[in-house]
Amino acid sequence: MHEDLRRRALESHKTVSNKAKSKHSSRGSSRANSAANSRPASQVQSRDVSDEEDAGNGNLSDDTNQSINSIDALLESDDFNEQSTEVLRQELTDAIAALLERKGSSNKSREDSLSTYVKCLTSHYLAEVLYGRVPELLIAFGRSIKAETSEKETTLALKAVALTAITFADGTLYDTISGVLKRSISDSQSLAVKAAGIYSLGICLSSGGAGEEEIADVMTLLLEIASSDGAFIGADDNAEVVAAALSTYGFLATQIEDMEDESEDAVATFLDQLDADDVRVQVAAGDNIALLYEKSYTPREEDDSTSSEGEEDENGMGPSDELGGGRDDSGLVKRYNAYHNTHEVVEKVTALASLSTKSMHRRDKKLLHQSFARIAVTVQNPKLGLQANNASKMVVRIHREGEMRVDKWWKLMRLNAIRRLLGGGFVNHYFEGNKQVLDALPMLMRSTGEDGLRSPRKGVSTKAGKGRYRDSRRFVTGDFLSAEG
Repeated sequence: MHEDLRRRALESHKTVSNKAKSKHSSRGSSRANSAANSRPASQVQSRDVSDEEDAGNGNLSDDTNQSINSIDALLESDDFNEQSTEVLRQELTDAIAALLERKGSSNKSREDSLSTYVKCLTSHYLAEVLYGRVPELLIAFGRSIKAETSEKETTLALKAVALTAITFADGTLYDTISGVLKRSISDSQSLAVKAAGIYSLGICLSSGGAGEEEIADVMTLLLEIASSDGAFIGADDNAEVVAAALSTYGFLATQIEDMEDESEDAVATFLDQLDADDVRVQVAAGDNIALLYEKSYTPREEDDSTSSEGEEDENGMGPSDELGGGRDDSGLVKRYNAYHNTHEVVEKVTALASLSTKSMHRRDKKLLHQSFARIAVTVQNPKLGLQANNASKMVVRIHREGEMRVDKWWKLMRLNAIRRLLGGGFVNHYFEGNKQVLDALPMLMRSTGEDGLRSPRKGVSTKAGKGRYRDSRRFVTGDFLSAEG
C-alpha cells in the first residue's frame, strides 16, 4: 500500500492526508539516526561564508536566511566571471554540440560537457544560445538522468534541467521533463540525486509552465517526504533529502495564493521536524511555519468590514494584544488560522531561539538562534512579516541601482531558491534581463532612462571585448521568432 501511494504521488495524483497515513513510517528512528547520518554535512553547510568566498566557486550559500548581505563585493571582485560573454557563448555552444552528439561519448566527456553547460548558464544569461535546442537538450539530459551512470553526471544533468528552465521561458518544459525528474526522486539509489531532483523539480514547476493544480500536487508529495523523514521515497532519515523537500515546499508555497486548506496539516508536519537533529531541517521547517502564518494575512480589500480589526485570533488575542501592540498600520487582515494551536507553535519556536546545548556546533547554534528569533516574531504577529535585529542584513543591494528589502518570508524563499541555483551569477542574470528571475523577484526596482540600465560594475570598461554586463534587458522565450518579427 505504501508503494502504491508513493507511485500515485509521483504520477501527479494527490496522496492521502499525511495525518491519515505516514506518521508510522520512521519517526521513532529518525531522531536517533539523523545525527549520525547528517551531522558532519550539517556543520559544513552551516559554516558562515561570505558572498565573496562563494562567488569564487560559483555557489553562494543556500543558507541565505543566515545573513542577507550587500552583493556589491560580487560586482567589484576582479575574479568574478572574468570570462567575457562571447567566450562563454562559444563554450556553451560547444558543450551543447557535444551533449547532443551522444554516440560514442564517454561518461567522463558527458560530465565535462555538463559541467561547462552548468558553468556557462550559471554565470550569465545566455538564453539566445539555447534557442531551437531546448527539446533536444531535454532529451539528452533525460538520458543522463535515467541511465544514472555516475552520481556526478546525474546531478549535473538535474541542475542543467533547472538552469534551462530558469533561462529559457518554455511553457512545455515541465510537461516534457517532469516524469524523468519524479522517477529520479522516487527510484534513484543515490540520496544526493534524490535531493538534486527535488530542487530541480521545484524550479521546473515554477518556470516550466506548470499550473497551480500541479504545483499543489507536488507540494503534497513534498509534505509526505517531510512527514515520513524521507522514507516515502526510500531516503529514510536523510537530512539532505528532507531539507530539500522542506525548502522546495516553501518556495512553491509562495506561488499559491490561498493556503487555508493545506495550512493545518502542513504546520503540524513542520512542527514535528523542529525536533530533528539536523539544523538545516529545523530551520527549513521553521521558515515554512513563518511563511504560512504570514500567508494567513492578506491586504485589506474594499469589501472587508472594519469590524475585522477587532476580531480575536485562535488564542483569544486581538490586534492590540499581539507583539508590537499599538496602532495597526499594516493594512493586513487575518483570513484564517494558520494552525489551531498557535500557543504550541510559539512555545516551540521561542525555545529553539534560546536553545542551549553543548552537543551542538557553535555555528549551528548561532544559525538556530538567529533564525528562530525571526520566526518567533512572525508567529506571534504575522503582520510584522520578516524582521531582524540588524535591518541592514535584510537588504540585497546592487550599488546605487536599487535594493530589495527582504521584509517578507515569500521574498526570502524565492531569493534562497534562485541563489541556490545561480549562485553569484544571480547578479548577472538580473542585469542581463532574465525574465524568469525578474518575475520571481519583481521587488528589485531599477531606474531606467533612454540609455537603459547602467552597468552595475563601478568603472567597468564599456569596450565590446569585456561583455560582462549589458545596458538593455533581453528576453528570449519560445516565442522568440514572433517577437523578433
